[in-house]
Amino acid sequence: MRTKIILFLLILLSPVLSSCTSYKMDIRQGNFVTPEMREKLKVGMTRQQVRFVLGTPMISDAFHGSRWDYVYRLERDGQMVEQRSLTLYFEGENLARIVDGSQPVEVPAKEDGQVKG
Repeated sequence: MRTKIILFLLILLSPVLSSCTSYKMDIRQGNFVTPEMREKLKVGMTRQQVRFVLGTPMISDAFHGSRWDYVYRLERDGQMVEQRSLTLYFEGENLARIVDGSQPVEVPAKEDGQVKG
């Protein structure tokens, strides 16, 4: 009798249980550099001025002290959707070169478990 009640409850609750899905948050990592922030950067600025405009760089390498990397990633539903990068090179204390990946790199959607591209 107990088995029949449990079976009946499972059958009754199965539509409710099957509609439950897990929610995955959007995960944003790194330094989000806006176009306005990027426009303020000028070759010749000091490290302190750059840090004031962009904040502390995401990647700081002890072996490459003259290079700062600002990297940004956005993951939605566990899949990477957007990735941006900005690399700054210094000579001494002054900004010498800017390598701008300002256009967001859109990661193609997966189709049948395969990445397009």
